[in-house]
Amino acid sequence: MIVALTGTPGVGKTTVADILRARGYRIESVNELAEKYDCVIGEEDDSKIVDIEELAEKLEFPDNELVILEGHLAHLLNPDVAIVLRCNPLILKDRLQSKGWSEEKVLENVEAELIDAILVEAMDECSEVYEIDTTDLNPEEVARVVEMILKGEGDRYRPGKIDWISVVGDRIEELMRK
Repeated sequence: MIVALTGTPGVGKTTVADILRARGYRIESVNELAEKYDCVIGEEDDSKIVDIEELAEKLEFPDNELVILEGHLAHLLNPDVAIVLRCNPLILKDRLQSKGWSEEKVLENVEAELIDAILVEAMDECSEVYEIDTTDLNPEEVARVVEMILKGEGDRYRPGKIDWISVVGDRIEELMRK
């Protein structure tokens, strides 16, 4: 089974993936796979541009093995299940700014989170999708929720419960500027 651990940059994918790896799960980074299979076609703002269609064609994993693909493009690699990590856009903005990202890149990713961009893409690409609000959870708690979903105990994490517009609606102008 192929599982995409995906979400907007800054929501905690890599940290949660590291915890799951330490617990014995096979984790594959989309960026590392793109390099390994020579599917990086450029770079922009210190981010790799990946030929996602070519990478999806080249990836093969044993049918009987659980593989978790980690990265904000993971849901585009034909997974069986997509787990979308989410974060309150106000908190996400602070996280991305603390990484030293350009204001343009911060706002682009905050907007993507605000409008559910990755969740919508995942729902278009995958028949089984879950979403986890990581805002008030520590990485260990998020990893436990991922494990619950993998065990078939994740119905409460089906999409539709997270609505950032209603949460930050009166602060959207503040959110979309410095």
